[in-house]
Amino acid sequence: MIDKVADSVAQALAGVADGATVLIGGFGTAGIPTELIDGLIAQGARELTVVNNNAGNGDTGLAALLKTGRVRKIICSFPRQADSWVFDELYRSGRIELELVPQGNLAERLRAAGAGIGAFFTPTGFGTELARNADGSPKETRRIAGKDYVLEYPIHGDVALVKAERGDRWGNLTYRKAARNFGPVMATAAKQTIATVHEIVPLGELDPEAIVTPGIFVSRVVRIPRVATTAGGFKAAA
Repeated sequence: MIDKVADSVAQALAGVADGATVLIGGFGTAGIPTELIDGLIAQGARELTVVNNNAGNGDTGLAALLKTGRVRKIICSFPRQADSWVFDELYRSGRIELELVPQGNLAERLRAAGAGIGAFFTPTGFGTELARNADGSPKETRRIAGKDYVLEYPIHGDVALVKAERGDRWGNLTYRKAARNFGPVMATAAKQTIATVHEIVPLGELDPEAIVTPGIFVSRVVRIPRVATTAGGFKAAA
């Protein structure tokens, strides 16, 4: 019997190894799998490469992971925001490596990994510093139908951490509105995907037409309480 439901976040994250490339869903604070990030901090894996749309907000979530000093490199589109002081301090002191990737390229490089595409040409970044490799050498370019393009390669992950809304024991997932963002493409681009859900439902209860991430792309599912805001502004687990 297929049952991908983990008893706890710690159990779900037990196999994440040092040096892993970790794809973390989220767009700003929407769809961030905070419980999985906190669990990864507790789990203790080091020398990580993290892929996310940005580089953390404030002192929680991804920023808290960066603050541990266990992230060697971050690949993202928006590393600097008003509250990205953790990343700023690490980067300015040379304690973290940054690979800056335009947002569309980031999404497409992840999608390419999941689709088995070896590389692709994109006009984004042509003629800029983003058309250079980390060592300063130029990326391959090509003129196609009178337009200039840069060759980009897929981003593969060892593990993807995503936040979904509902799931079943086979790992089929649905998402809530904007929390969907990078989760579906990251799930296809990683060797294993760990997802949090607020509700685990019996097989057959999820409308097949509403399933965004099929269970074949998901390794483990863990249920977490829904946090609701009360009338007084306090947060309480539901």
